[in-house]
Amino acid sequence: MNVFQSRRQFLQYAMLGLSSMAIPTLANANKLAATSLIKETLLDKNLNIEIPSGSIIRQIAQSSLPVINNEPFVWHGAPDGGACFATADDGWVYVSNSEMKNKKGGASAIRFNSKGEIVDAYPILNNTSRNCAGGKTPWNTWLSCEESGDHGQVYECDPAGKQAAVVRPAMGSFNHEAAAIDPGSDYVYLTEDVKDGCFYRFKPHKRNDLSEGILEVAVPNKNVLSWKTIDDPLAQAKPTRYQVMEAARFKGGEGIVYHNQQIFFTTKIDNVVWAYHTQTYLISKVYDASYYSLPLLTGVDNIEVSQSGELLIAEDGGNMQIIALDNSYQPHVLVDVHGQDRSEITGPAFSPDGKRLYFSSQRGETGRDKDGITYEISFTN
Repeated sequence: MNVFQSRRQFLQYAMLGLSSMAIPTLANANKLAATSLIKETLLDKNLNIEIPSGSIIRQIAQSSLPVINNEPFVWHGAPDGGACFATADDGWVYVSNSEMKNKKGGASAIRFNSKGEIVDAYPILNNTSRNCAGGKTPWNTWLSCEESGDHGQVYECDPAGKQAAVVRPAMGSFNHEAAAIDPGSDYVYLTEDVKDGCFYRFKPHKRNDLSEGILEVAVPNKNVLSWKTIDDPLAQAKPTRYQVMEAARFKGGEGIVYHNQQIFFTTKIDNVVWAYHTQTYLISKVYDASYYSLPLLTGVDNIEVSQSGELLIAEDGGNMQIIALDNSYQPHVLVDVHGQDRSEITGPAFSPDGKRLYFSSQRGETGRDKDGITYEISFTN
């Protein structure tokens, strides 16, 4: 059984001056009426994927092939981070990044009607590189983050594909991974995917407007974070992460999500899930694989929150699973993809009503970028 070796050991971890701090569980912090997704998993024999009992799964797109038969638009290679957006006709859009290199990346969208039928598919961002994860804004745009070195950018995209995507240089030049917005302040929290990366906060000058603002980096004092301004967010003279030397360092920042006044994010090198409280400035670990004798969750990457408050973690380098952390932050298998060991799971995102979960196997069965597969799970009860 995967349990912490001891409660005391769990409470004694530390990283770079960040000591542990108990925080409210999701259940105590925000009691939700939605039903938990954590159930026994059953194998779908057609797709060779284990999913929660009472749910069904279908493939909705495959890289290099048309999303809709006889239509010219083909799904992008290396599908990565994603999110869903409601539409005026009670349908929704699923947006997905493409982590292709050499200006072959970007992002695309699949539109569903109110019955869940696919009615359109189209690009929303082109000619960018290694668009990894991103984030959904409260005003319903998609932030697509370039993981393309010290000069990666954030692009703000229209999920409907009507408006051209806009680069947001004020949000900093660095190896961007993902973004999450605190809807109370419009502050954007950003992760950086390098071994000595930082945790950033962008403070826009105007609400719902990311064209101008102040980029800050987190600085630790034990388990409390303060924020210092980055003077050169374009990294013209020095890489962004080295401009404030006392900044907190995180080992490979990955997915990030906002929930109940907390920012949850993952770091892949040390397999940790962090929680930062936006009101108290406290930071703590809610999951650390090193404190399990046989960790169920490794290769932590993209992250999502269910309507019932579970944290969903997609694995890159683990066992091709989506793991749900329950309200006490204990791990449970939610999805288990078989026969695709050279891939990684990306882009978990719920439809607006929480009844469908989207995700991708980035490189599919062959392990090649051009063979990624995107799926939909429907929770029927």
